[in-house]
Amino acid sequence: MTKKALENTIVDVLKTIYDPEIPVDIYELGLIYEIKVKDNFDVDVLMTLTTPNCPVAESLPLEVEEKIERIEGVEKARVTITFDPPWDKEMMSEEAQLELGFL
Repeated sequence: MTKKALENTIVDVLKTIYDPEIPVDIYELGLIYEIKVKDNFDVDVLMTLTTPNCPVAESLPLEVEEKIERIEGVEKARVTITFDPPWDKEMMSEEAQLELGFL
């Protein structure tokens, strides 16, 4: 599998993970800032949370790592949480904004 194909598969997997307070997946919410697939097929994900006090601040990054590591070919997944820039509703996809009534 190519790195680009693996990245597409990772995006598909991320679209199965939902923020428990908002009925939209974390990818469409704009919580994923960066996905890097290294040459050895380790994956680094830079993501944020809707707020620093998010009730899933502990469990959501672990869920992301676990689901990515289940993808065939991935050796190790690491999630780094950042609040720079802070998340806001403008980061959501148009689809997510429609779903939540912002458009």
